[in-house]
Amino acid sequence: MPVTCIAVDDEPLALALLCTFIEQTPFLKLVGRYGSGVEALKGLHELTEPVDLAFLDIQMQELTGLELARVLGQQAAPPRVIFTTAFPQYALEGYKVDALDYLVKPFNYEEFLRAANKARAYAELAHASHEAAAPAAAAEEEHIFLKVEYQLVRVSLSDILYVEGLKDYVKVHLKSTPRALLSLMSLRAMEEKLPARRFLRIHRSFIVALDKIEAVRRLTVQIGTETIPVGEQYKEAFAQFLSRWT
Repeated sequence: MPVTCIAVDDEPLALALLCTFIEQTPFLKLVGRYGSGVEALKGLHELTEPVDLAFLDIQMQELTGLELARVLGQQAAPPRVIFTTAFPQYALEGYKVDALDYLVKPFNYEEFLRAANKARAYAELAHASHEAAAPAAAAEEEHIFLKVEYQLVRVSLSDILYVEGLKDYVKVHLKSTPRALLSLMSLRAMEEKLPARRFLRIHRSFIVALDKIEAVRRLTVQIGTETIPVGEQYKEAFAQFLSRWT
């Protein structure tokens, strides 16, 4: 299945080159080309198929690529974004809007293809995750996918010890490795991903794997060498868990 994409750049030559690269890449399908962010917003409403990937120039009049990416991110199924820019310092800003990659102008086809392959890998993983969640798979999922450093990482539920919330990020502590995974998402979103019968939020900053709790002392739980507090607003839910455990 091809990765459907759009190209947005207010420099005609840059847009033409970008579209040429897309059209000569077998696994990409160009469904829209636009000379401004405003034009792209209008054009997207007229498309009859979903867009998987958006190549966006950053420096554009009226609506910058960063602003357009934020608007697209509000859609129910937002496309992944690859930025094209002459200014490498925008890489950090791109990460904040969850960009898949960025290309610094002038870039050649090899550099373009490297970024496009990331998009294909992401699309394949997302498709595999969707297939696994289909009704035919009646059994509960045993893994989740997390966005970590521009890629999707498959994480086994049985490997998770606890999850720590850090503002716009979550830090997922694992049994298999001392190095935690850092993913750009809220703790609330992570809570929704995890099955309630196996994980419990016990603090505004912590979700714990119930089967990894080794001891309970007053309003704390022990997981390995870590002592994790139970927050005031989570006491009741935690007490209900303890009543089933004791």
